[in-house]
Amino acid sequence: MAMVRCVTEMGMGVDVHGLDYTKAATRAVFDAIHHSSLGFQRMLGKTADDMTVDVTIGVSKPDQVDTAAVAATLPHGTATCKAVLGGLEIPSVDGNDGLLIANAVIIVSFDDGK
Repeated sequence: MAMVRCVTEMGMGVDVHGLDYTKAATRAVFDAIHHSSLGFQRMLGKTADDMTVDVTIGVSKPDQVDTAAVAATLPHGTATCKAVLGGLEIPSVDGNDGLLIANAVIIVSFDDGK
């Protein structure tokens, strides 16, 4: 089986209050997947459920992302998700809240059958 990378999409998600890393990550994934509508898989004799979707989330505290919950937001395909160091966190003036930005990169691949 040889996987062929077909689509790369990027997105950004923000949690304005609460520092919820999973919420920011799911918003970044939502942003990324709503930049395109994939129809080419029919030319390959495949469906959207045949795709492999690899998600990478960049946040300042990767261990705070529920990667299974983020992967579960994807409507099609077999998804994997990992969180890495990245994104941006701006603390509030009083230091007990903040603004959190997560970045997502989504890579869609299909098995070429070889």
